[in-house]
Parts: sequence; structure tokens; C-alpha cells
Amino acid sequence: MIIDAHAHLVPPALLEELQDRKSEFPSVEMTPKDGSLSFSFAGKKATRPVSPGLTNIAKRLAWMDENGIDRQVVAGWLDMFGNDLPAEEGAAWARTINAHMLAAEKDNGGRFSGLAVVPTQSGTLAAEVLREAHGAGMSGTMIGTQPDNGGAELDAPEMTPFWEAAHELGSIVAIHPVFDAGDARVRDFGMPNALGRITDSLIAVTRIIYSGHVEKYSGAKIVIGIGGAALPYVIGRLRHNHALHPEDMADPVKAMSMLYYDTLVHEPAALQLLIDTVGADRIMLGSDMPFPIGDPVPRAILDKIELSPADRASIESGLALKLMGETA
Repeated sequence: MIIDAHAHLVPPALLEELQDRKSEFPSVEMTPKDGSLSFSFAGKKATRPVSPGLTNIAKRLAWMDENGIDRQVVAGWLDMFGNDLPAEEGAAWARTINAHMLAAEKDNGGRFSGLAVVPTQSGTLAAEVLREAHGAGMSGTMIGTQPDNGGAELDAPEMTPFWEAAHELGSIVAIHPVFDAGDARVRDFGMPNALGRITDSLIAVTRIIYSGHVEKYSGAKIVIGIGGAALPYVIGRLRHNHALHPEDMADPVKAMSMLYYDTLVHEPAALQLLIDTVGADRIMLGSDMPFPIGDPVPRAILDKIELSPADRASIESGLALKLMGETA
């Protein structure tokens, strides 16, 4: 079995239901645009329209077949997580998305495994929705780097109930950059994708490393996409910073050894560095489908580095199955 462990999906029926129930979400403005739908949450600027690649399941399955991929671990689309909504409304929004992610699993012959959306604008409600998702059969969640989609931190005290629940449940917690990296300097030249996603992730993850969250909530299976978002390259600097004031922060080397990563680096030498830094047994195949910055042929990079058959099998399915609590 081959598993793509980093992809995004918006089931078409979800968009239909959200429009049918729009009166139940007074803080959301839904705007038809170019044959699709964009969202404005709590009066903020509208999101990009939902792209056809997110909703066209037949085309996605054909792409998976072409690439020899049997299953995708799919999360929703960060732009429509609704983490800037009032908390209770955000929880209802997340529950609606999760119901459709579960339906996508059931309706497509086991080709998808969904990760839940949780309302991280409230650590208490995020914990509650995460527990519900596990009860329904999901194995974890994907969360944004900024829990209120506006600059808040994953290590903030308000997030403690969420981390406690993830630790207790053994949840997958995939940390993903949000659309606005929070730095106006990256808004040109396609830099939000080329660099902004990296810096956004690197800052958020370094905070949960230094704050001790990775160690304290070790039951959570924390996945850092985009190949660890430059963590392997800066580990020496993080380690040296820790050595200067070890009483003030947790050990980054130990924390990095406890995290999980994907292959989405586009460069064999970068993937080799990731393997040399954390070990092949911490890494999973990832495409970021359907986004152009993702890898349209995600398995090809594995042909360009030296891997034992066991390591390749782990990257292509073994680790993902383990994190989801399944066996090969």
C-alpha cells in the first residue's frame, strides 16, 4: 500500500450544505465567485475561491491511480477552517466539515482517511470537538500555525485543553501554515508559497519545541509538513541557543527526534538532510495535493536518494499506518 500523508480535500456536498445552512452561520459571508465559493469570516477579507482541485474527487482518484497511491490522508482547506469565527459558531462549522470528511471516507472505498478540523480559537472547544472526532473514528486533526488565524500562538495557555486531549487520545496533530504568514515582505513574487509558509511554520513549531509542549504532550503525534519547514537546516542554531540558556527552554534536539515529517521538499539533497537529521522512520510521503506548490509526482523524489527497502516502505505507508493505529 502507498499512502500520501499530506493532502487537502473539500467534499462538494460540504459546500452545498454550508450554503443551505448559511443562516446558522451569521458570522460567515459566502460569495459565489468564478463558479466556486469564497468565504469571509467575521468581517475579514474574503478567502480565495475553493479551487476545483479541492472538490473534484474523480480527477483526484485518477491522479492517485497514475501515481500508484492507494490512499490519501486528507485534511480540509486551511482558508475555510473558520478559526477566526466566534468560538461556538466555529465549533459548529468544524463539526459540519468533519461530518463530510467522514462521509468522503465511506463513499470512496477507503481511498481517503480524514483529519478533523477543530476550533482552535477556543482550546476547550477544540478539545471537545477532537474527542468527538476520535469517537467517530478519525485519528487526529490538522491545525493552523496561528490558532485564531490571526497571530495567536500554539503554546498559549488557552490552548492547554486541546494539547491535553491530543496527548490523552494519541491524536495525530498535523501543523500546517495559514494563508497569511503575517509578514508583508513575502507578498510579492509568489513568496507566500515559496517562503512564507516555511517561516510561519518554523516560528510556530519552534515555540512548541522551546516551550516544552512536544515533550509534555508526547502522546500527541505531531506532524510538521513541508519537510519540517527548515528545522533540519537550523537545528544547530536552535541547539546553540538552548545551550546558552538551558533553564529557559526545552531541548530542541530531543523535541525534533519526537516529531514527524513529510517528504515535501522538492529537492533530493534536502530530503537526505532531513533523513540524516531525524531518521527515515520519522518521515512520510506527502504531496500537498491539489496545490501548485505541492509535488505532482511525490514518489519520484524517493528514486533520487539511497533508501533501503525497509525505509522506503516506512516512508510510503508504514509510518502513516502506525500513526493512524493500523497495521500494514
